[in-house]
Amino acid sequence: MSRLALVTGGARGIGAEICRRLAHDGLRVAVTDIQDELAKDVAASLPGSGHSSWRMDVSDEKSVDATFSAIEDKHGPVAVLVCNAGILILHDGARLPIAEISLDEWERTQAVNSRGTFLCARAFLRARTVAPLAHGRIITFSSCAAQLGGYRSSAAYIASKSAVLGLTKAMAREAAPLGITVNGIAPGLIDTDMMRLSMAPGQEQQAAANVPLGRLGLPADIAAMVSFLVSEGACYVTGTTNDVNGGYRMQ
Repeated sequence: MSRLALVTGGARGIGAEICRRLAHDGLRVAVTDIQDELAKDVAASLPGSGHSSWRMDVSDEKSVDATFSAIEDKHGPVAVLVCNAGILILHDGARLPIAEISLDEWERTQAVNSRGTFLCARAFLRARTVAPLAHGRIITFSSCAAQLGGYRSSAAYIASKSAVLGLTKAMAREAAPLGITVNGIAPGLIDTDMMRLSMAPGQEQQAAANVPLGRLGLPADIAAMVSFLVSEGACYVTGTTNDVNGGYRMQ
């Protein structure tokens, strides 16, 4: 039986493209999202068989634990976890300065982006500690904004994605004895609904001009990196943050 991948935030954008790529690679995909109807549509559209959709709120401990258990009960052990779910709260397309960010907005952003990654990874690591599986993989999502301090992203978003950078390294060390690799992806300017909400009409061309490769990234660019990192060929890669940004930030 093919490996099973659980993708959070899989109902649209980058998450949906990741689901399509992993299905194309021959994995069975559990598409999870708080928008369950959209998740169903994505799962139904995937090539191959054995795919499913699930409603899951990554910020809620009970939802994560119950959904993870239900997926494993029905489809077998999860071999690949892709923690893609995330939010960026904007106000009329703009970031608020720190002095104006409410505690509710701050906490909501941390709950989805950093707590959600922790809860999903914890469920995965607990399961694989009890029932080890070869070629276990965790993929986390930070952001170029966390590395640069951001231009359009809020301080709450930047802080949440910075937390993921550190958590990825901590998890990589702890997961290594289980044979599980943990790697992060830091997307740059990717052409998604979230990015376009932060730009006025026509700003896309200006943004692309700031990218050395001369274009905005596509969800498929991110999915290609996920495809490599979850493959058996990436078995000696762990604890990394992989920049997929067209040269927008160079180390």
